[in-house]
Amino acid sequence: MAMEKQKTEVWQRGPHPGVPSLLQPVAHALLQAREELEELTLPTELLWKKPGGVASVGFHLQHLAGVLDRLYTYAKEQALTEQQLGFLKNEGVPPFENCTYQDLYSQFSKQVDLAIDQLKETDENSLTEVRYVGRARIESTHLGLLFHAAEHSQRHLGQLLVTARILKADLE
Repeated sequence: MAMEKQKTEVWQRGPHPGVPSLLQPVAHALLQAREELEELTLPTELLWKKPGGVASVGFHLQHLAGVLDRLYTYAKEQALTEQQLGFLKNEGVPPFENCTYQDLYSQFSKQVDLAIDQLKETDENSLTEVRYVGRARIESTHLGLLFHAAEHSQRHLGQLLVTARILKADLE
């Protein structure tokens, strides 16, 4: 029996086509998060459970999509829409009856596609330009927003995976 070749992480597969060199780590982190979440399965009845009071898997999936949307909006020097603010307010609440893990994963996956498309359109010369966050107009840079979206996604991915593991262990 031949040994199955171990799957390499996204960053080990080389540049993502069309993404500027300086933004490759951002693309790699987002694509890695998507791949890891794609492999996860979780019964719907566990999606909104909060073991030990931690955030639910459902919250993390909504937050992952929402943060990407919001930070990439700020990166384009745009204000958030009422729809985006409403999404933020409702993170952690099932968006509809019988919402599944796959429903929320699909929403995040689509947001990753939009983020990658935006990265492809980003001029590397703009990365040190000032960008503002929120109504308070907290100063950041274009690169700062894009990088934070990637590292924030990785942080919530880790929390989500641990929560899912705990929930699945409770089923056994």
